[in-house]
Amino acid sequence: MYNSNNERVWVKFHFKTEQGIKNLTDAEAQKICATDRESSGRDLFEAITKKDYPKWRMYIQVMSEDEAKHHYENPFDITKVWPHKEYPLIEVGELELNRWPDNYFAEVEQAAFTPAHVVPGIGFSPDKFLQGRLFVYGDAQRYRLGINYNQIPVNQAKNATVNDYHRDGAMRVDGNYGKAPAYSPNSLGYWEAQREYMEPPLDLSGAMWRYDPTDDPTDDCFKAGGNLYRIMSEDKKELLIGNTARNIAHCSENIKYRHAVHCFWADKEYGERITKALLLDINVVKELAKGNQKTLIEATLPHGKFGDKPCDMDCSKCKNCCIDKKYMM
Repeated sequence: MYNSNNERVWVKFHFKTEQGIKNLTDAEAQKICATDRESSGRDLFEAITKKDYPKWRMYIQVMSEDEAKHHYENPFDITKVWPHKEYPLIEVGELELNRWPDNYFAEVEQAAFTPAHVVPGIGFSPDKFLQGRLFVYGDAQRYRLGINYNQIPVNQAKNATVNDYHRDGAMRVDGNYGKAPAYSPNSLGYWEAQREYMEPPLDLSGAMWRYDPTDDPTDDCFKAGGNLYRIMSEDKKELLIGNTARNIAHCSENIKYRHAVHCFWADKEYGERITKALLLDINVVKELAKGNQKTLIEATLPHGKFGDKPCDMDCSKCKNCCIDKKYMM
């Protein structure tokens, strides 16, 4: 966010449910989905019909530009969190769902969302996911709904004075900006940028890690996971371990060891409990955990101690092989 003085702060948005949180176990989910596949949609519909409107309290976290420059990890990494103790939640407002669409196709199936649509005062962070979505969301909507998807009523700006550089194209049903020139700058004063609403320039510094994030010496992929595990209640830890064990049961042993080591790096107890649930050797996990991600991958290649039998497929016809092209991944 930035103010009229071009002072910028970085912000995370949060929506906290006012309905409370209750999760389903695997067994409960299987039972419900077997008889009511659209149970979540039905629950939402019935709640709105009864005027028991679902609500979410909206909060933001705020980090200054200086704090971001000196943060102990990349604050724009979507896999990381900003601890609430360091950056407290600030209440902003409330989101309420109080109406069911009158026409599902017109209001839902034609709705086109993109993070590139913002109001003055909100800008874009260097978050790689956000930067990618600024382009691909709009591109996907143009493919799905047509080049003039912003002319569809559900997507139109509420302020009639909003203009953009786009004109012409299929399904253009308004005046198409009339006789206005189609280029900028021009001598008539059309399409001039409103600089008072423009986001301030962003100073860039530091290394740009283009390929594997593990090449970044400041990157810690396990701190946030360990912190989350340690604040979980015992019953939730048991659900986490049980759900993981059931869902990873069909993976090969080398993949199980990799996951167990990752859990161990996040939290020792977490790793030990996952190891036990997966029926693995804790001594092997501890030994593997002494290395790093690169040594872990090398030590658990499929043809190694924890791998499967050699593959007899013609390598020239297979793209799913291990590094040395001899054993299936």
